[in-house]
Amino acid sequence: MACHLGGKLRVSGKRTGPSMEKRELTGSVRDKVLEALERTGHLVNLVPAEKLEWRPATDVVFSRPPTDLGHLLGHLLDCAAGFCAVLHAAYPSQLKDFTELRGLGVNHLCQPADAARRLEQYSQCIARGFEICTDEDLGRKLPTVFEPGGERLLTLLLGNLEHLLNHKHQLFFYLKLLGVRVQSADLYRFRGDQ
Repeated sequence: MACHLGGKLRVSGKRTGPSMEKRELTGSVRDKVLEALERTGHLVNLVPAEKLEWRPATDVVFSRPPTDLGHLLGHLLDCAAGFCAVLHAAYPSQLKDFTELRGLGVNHLCQPADAARRLEQYSQCIARGFEICTDEDLGRKLPTVFEPGGERLLTLLLGNLEHLLNHKHQLFFYLKLLGVRVQSADLYRFRGDQ
Protein backbone atom coordinates (compact mmCIF):
# COMPACT_ATOMS: atom_id res chain seq x y z
CA MET A 1 0.00 0.00 0.00
CA ALA A 2 1.26 3.46 -0.77
CA CYS A 3 0.73 6.88 0.76
CA HIS A 4 1.45 10.02 -1.26
CA LEU A 5 3.10 12.75 0.81
CA GLY A 6 4.17 16.01 -0.70
CA GLY A 7 4.14 14.60 -4.21
CA LYS A 8 6.38 11.68 -3.19
CA LEU A 9 5.24 8.09 -3.12
CA ARG A 10 5.94 6.32 0.16
CA VAL A 11 5.64 2.56 0.25
CA SER A 12 4.81 0.94 3.53
CA GLY A 13 7.24 -1.55 4.99
CA LYS A 14 6.63 -5.23 5.47
CA ARG A 15 4.70 -6.25 8.54
CA THR A 16 6.61 -8.15 11.16
CA GLY A 17 5.31 -10.47 13.84
CA PRO A 18 2.68 -13.19 13.81
CA SER A 19 0.88 -13.40 10.49
CA MET A 20 -2.39 -14.64 11.97
CA GLU A 21 -3.19 -11.65 14.20
CA LYS A 22 -6.89 -10.93 14.46
CA ARG A 23 -8.09 -8.08 12.28
CA GLU A 24 -11.82 -8.68 11.91
CA LEU A 25 -12.88 -5.71 14.08
CA THR A 26 -10.03 -3.56 12.78
CA GLY A 27 -11.15 -4.32 9.23
CA SER A 28 -14.70 -3.26 10.04
CA VAL A 29 -13.53 0.03 11.55
CA ARG A 30 -11.17 0.63 8.60
CA ASP A 31 -13.92 -0.08 6.08
CA LYS A 32 -16.34 2.33 7.78
CA VAL A 33 -13.73 5.10 8.04
CA LEU A 34 -12.69 4.72 4.39
CA GLU A 35 -16.32 4.55 3.31
CA ALA A 36 -17.09 7.79 5.16
CA LEU A 37 -14.08 9.44 3.50
CA GLU A 38 -15.13 8.16 0.07
CA ARG A 39 -18.67 9.51 0.50
CA THR A 40 -17.25 12.80 1.78
CA GLY A 41 -15.05 13.03 -1.30
CA HIS A 42 -18.09 12.30 -3.46
CA LEU A 43 -20.00 15.18 -1.85
CA VAL A 44 -16.99 17.48 -2.19
CA ASN A 45 -16.99 16.79 -5.93
CA LEU A 46 -20.60 18.08 -6.08
CA VAL A 47 -19.68 21.48 -4.62
CA PRO A 48 -20.15 24.32 -7.12
CA ALA A 49 -16.72 26.02 -7.25
CA GLU A 50 -18.34 29.43 -7.64
CA LYS A 51 -20.17 29.07 -4.30
CA LEU A 52 -17.19 28.70 -1.93
CA GLU A 53 -18.01 31.90 -0.04
CA TRP A 54 -21.67 30.91 0.37
CA ARG A 55 -22.95 30.25 3.89
CA PRO A 56 -26.39 29.69 5.41
CA ALA A 57 -28.11 32.86 6.57
CA THR A 58 -27.62 32.31 10.30
CA ASP A 59 -26.31 29.87 12.84
CA VAL A 60 -29.29 29.53 15.15
CA VAL A 61 -27.40 27.40 17.65
CA PHE A 62 -24.45 29.68 18.38
CA SER A 63 -25.77 33.03 17.06
CA ARG A 64 -22.60 33.57 15.03
CA PRO A 65 -21.95 33.59 11.31
CA PRO A 66 -21.83 29.99 10.10
CA THR A 67 -18.85 28.56 8.26
CA ASP A 68 -18.71 29.30 4.55
CA LEU A 69 -18.62 26.39 2.13
CA GLY A 70 -14.94 26.81 1.21
CA HIS A 71 -13.80 26.75 4.84
CA LEU A 72 -16.02 23.72 5.50
CA LEU A 73 -14.04 21.92 2.78
CA GLY A 74 -10.83 22.93 4.55
CA HIS A 75 -12.22 21.68 7.85
CA LEU A 76 -13.04 18.31 6.29
CA LEU A 77 -9.29 18.01 5.65
CA ASP A 78 -8.74 18.56 9.37
CA CYS A 79 -11.22 15.77 10.10
CA ALA A 80 -9.29 13.37 7.84
CA ALA A 81 -5.94 14.49 9.25
CA GLY A 82 -7.20 13.55 12.73
CA PHE A 83 -7.20 9.86 11.77
CA CYS A 84 -3.61 10.16 10.56
CA ALA A 85 -2.59 11.84 13.82
CA VAL A 86 -4.13 9.02 15.87
CA LEU A 87 -2.56 6.30 13.74
CA HIS A 88 0.82 8.04 13.92
CA ALA A 89 0.52 8.24 17.72
CA ALA A 90 -0.23 4.51 17.80
CA TYR A 91 2.58 3.51 15.41
CA PRO A 92 5.19 6.31 15.45
CA SER A 93 8.10 4.23 14.15
CA GLN A 94 6.15 2.49 11.37
CA LEU A 95 4.41 5.68 10.25
CA LYS A 96 7.12 8.26 10.93
CA ASP A 97 6.60 9.82 7.49
CA PHE A 98 3.09 10.84 8.65
CA THR A 99 4.77 13.78 10.40
CA GLU A 100 5.00 15.35 6.91
CA LEU A 101 1.19 15.54 6.90
CA ARG A 102 1.33 18.14 9.67
CA GLY A 103 2.80 20.60 7.18
CA LEU A 104 -0.26 20.40 4.93
CA GLY A 105 -2.83 23.15 5.36
CA VAL A 106 -6.22 22.45 6.90
CA ASN A 107 -9.09 24.69 8.02
CA HIS A 108 -8.61 27.09 5.11
CA LEU A 109 -10.80 28.10 2.19
CA CYS A 110 -10.29 25.18 -0.14
CA GLN A 111 -11.23 24.52 -3.76
CA PRO A 112 -13.35 21.36 -4.29
CA ALA A 113 -10.76 19.71 -6.56
CA ASP A 114 -8.00 20.35 -4.00
CA ALA A 115 -10.14 19.05 -1.13
CA ALA A 116 -11.08 15.89 -3.07
CA ARG A 117 -7.42 15.24 -3.93
CA ARG A 118 -6.30 15.75 -0.34
CA LEU A 119 -9.09 13.53 1.04
CA GLU A 120 -7.89 10.77 -1.27
CA GLN A 121 -4.32 11.34 -0.07
CA TYR A 122 -5.41 11.08 3.57
CA SER A 123 -7.47 7.97 2.74
CA GLN A 124 -4.38 6.25 1.32
CA CYS A 125 -2.42 7.08 4.46
CA ILE A 126 -5.25 5.93 6.73
CA ALA A 127 -5.52 2.64 4.84
CA ARG A 128 -1.78 2.18 5.30
CA GLY A 129 -2.10 2.85 9.03
CA PHE A 130 -4.84 0.27 9.36
CA GLU A 131 -2.61 -2.32 7.65
CA ILE A 132 -0.52 -2.51 10.80
CA CYS A 133 -3.38 -2.31 13.28
CA THR A 134 -4.76 -5.42 14.95
CA ASP A 135 -7.89 -6.04 17.00
CA GLU A 136 -5.73 -6.22 20.10
CA ASP A 137 -4.23 -2.82 19.27
CA LEU A 138 -7.70 -1.24 19.32
CA GLY A 139 -7.76 -1.73 23.10
CA ARG A 140 -4.36 -0.12 23.65
CA LYS A 141 -4.40 3.22 25.48
CA LEU A 142 -2.68 6.27 23.99
CA PRO A 143 -2.09 9.46 25.98
CA THR A 144 -3.90 12.51 24.63
CA VAL A 145 -3.94 16.22 25.40
CA PHE A 146 -7.34 15.76 27.05
CA GLU A 147 -6.61 12.45 28.77
CA PRO A 148 -2.95 12.06 29.82
CA GLY A 149 -3.80 8.63 31.26
CA GLY A 150 -4.79 7.54 27.79
CA GLU A 151 -7.78 6.76 25.63
CA ARG A 152 -8.21 3.48 23.82
CA LEU A 153 -7.18 3.55 20.17
CA LEU A 154 -10.71 2.47 19.19
CA THR A 155 -12.21 5.37 21.16
CA LEU A 156 -9.91 7.85 19.43
CA LEU A 157 -10.71 6.44 15.99
CA LEU A 158 -14.45 6.50 16.70
CA GLY A 159 -14.20 10.07 17.97
CA ASN A 160 -12.53 11.09 14.72
CA LEU A 161 -15.17 9.20 12.75
CA GLU A 162 -17.92 11.05 14.62
CA HIS A 163 -16.21 14.36 13.84
CA LEU A 164 -15.96 13.50 10.12
CA LEU A 165 -19.56 12.27 9.94
CA ASN A 166 -20.90 15.43 11.57
CA HIS A 167 -19.16 17.65 9.03
CA LYS A 168 -19.97 15.32 6.12
CA HIS A 169 -23.63 15.79 7.03
CA GLN A 170 -23.06 19.56 7.31
CA LEU A 171 -21.74 19.52 3.72
CA PHE A 172 -24.75 17.44 2.61
CA PHE A 173 -27.08 19.98 4.24
CA TYR A 174 -25.25 22.92 2.63
CA LEU A 175 -25.54 21.25 -0.78
CA LYS A 176 -29.27 20.75 -0.27
CA LEU A 177 -29.69 24.42 0.70
CA LEU A 178 -27.83 25.39 -2.48
CA GLY A 179 -30.26 23.34 -4.56
CA VAL A 180 -27.78 20.61 -5.47
CA ARG A 181 -29.72 17.41 -6.01
CA VAL A 182 -28.37 15.10 -3.33
CA GLN A 183 -30.03 12.15 -1.67
CA SER A 184 -29.27 9.48 0.89
CA ALA A 185 -27.16 7.48 -1.57
CA ASP A 186 -24.80 10.47 -1.80
CA LEU A 187 -24.38 10.43 1.96
CA TYR A 188 -24.24 6.69 2.71
CA ARG A 189 -23.03 3.49 1.09
CA PHE A 190 -25.92 1.05 1.25
CA ARG A 191 -24.73 -2.51 1.86
CA GLY A 192 -26.90 -3.94 -0.91
CA ASP A 193 -25.20 -1.63 -3.43
CA GLN A 194 -21.75 -3.15 -3.06
